[in-house]
Amino acid sequence: MSPFTSPPDPIIFNNRVWEVVRQIPAGKVATYGQIARMIPPPEGVAAKSYLSLGPRWVGGAMAACPDDVPWQRVINSKGEISPRPGADEQRRLLEEEGVEFDVRDRVYLKVFGWETESGSAQSWLF
Repeated sequence: MSPFTSPPDPIIFNNRVWEVVRQIPAGKVATYGQIARMIPPPEGVAAKSYLSLGPRWVGGAMAACPDDVPWQRVINSKGEISPRPGADEQRRLLEEEGVEFDVRDRVYLKVFGWETESGSAQSWLF
């Protein structure tokens, strides 16, 4: 079990998350895990541990994000909005941007998933 319940330096990690999320264009979404993979593991955190911790830490960063971060564009790996207060607002904002949901309330990630200019989201893992 990892000794980390939060990033070793939450301020630095959160700022990196917000920097990435600010790049997601309107009408596109990214997953918590996708964003975590775009940020190298903090010093002292093993890559294997980070694979499971990173998405949760991204979620924590998104819960504390400043107003200029398009928080609505971050969803879970199933293409769903995670159940929590504000979920209805998140869906409304995404639909206003043209993001569509299927009958199971999921976003089709192959259509609305964010890809960087290189064709797919960059990752420190690859």
